[in-house]
Amino acid sequence: MPLPNKAEPDRRMVFTTNSLRNTTISVEDDTLYYEIVTRFWHPHLTKIFKLDEDTRGLILIAEIEREPGKDVRVRFGGEHGEWINEKDFMSWDFRKRGAVFTGGEGVEYRWKSHRRRLQLVRANDDAKVPLIQYHSYRRHFFIFRMSRHAFLEIKPEANTEGLDKWIVSYLLVERRRRNT
Repeated sequence: MPLPNKAEPDRRMVFTTNSLRNTTISVEDDTLYYEIVTRFWHPHLTKIFKLDEDTRGLILIAEIEREPGKDVRVRFGGEHGEWINEKDFMSWDFRKRGAVFTGGEGVEYRWKSHRRRLQLVRANDDAKVPLIQYHSYRRHFFIFRMSRHAFLEIKPEANTEGLDKWIVSYLLVERRRRNT
């Protein structure tokens, strides 16, 4: 009698630092690898790069511009993309401290806070099953070095085709949560 199929394990995309401006987010084998960089000569422009598995080079997928006194803008598609306002990309729910946005395949997703933990769910899902869940870092004795880095836990039922927009939306939501 054959053994039953094992459930596919969750993927863990680990953050190297606690910064939202300069960090990398990757799985253990680097099949999913994102680099978030804010250069000191462009302090208001954050660039998000993705590792191309074929060429082993970094590809610019999105940019976030935060100039003081102006609205936050997002650009997908690298240098030739079109800038859109954050308000056009995401609609904010200040009462619930979350946001709703449309993914690449036309499905609406919502970042919500559940027990002070950020989760990504489908907006029209009544069961509110999280597709991505953020787990914060931990420190030794609350002050020393990190005992566990922060990570995004991606469920197997999540379609990773929209991961680029999920990462950009996470950066926007988490920045707003940290500022309030």
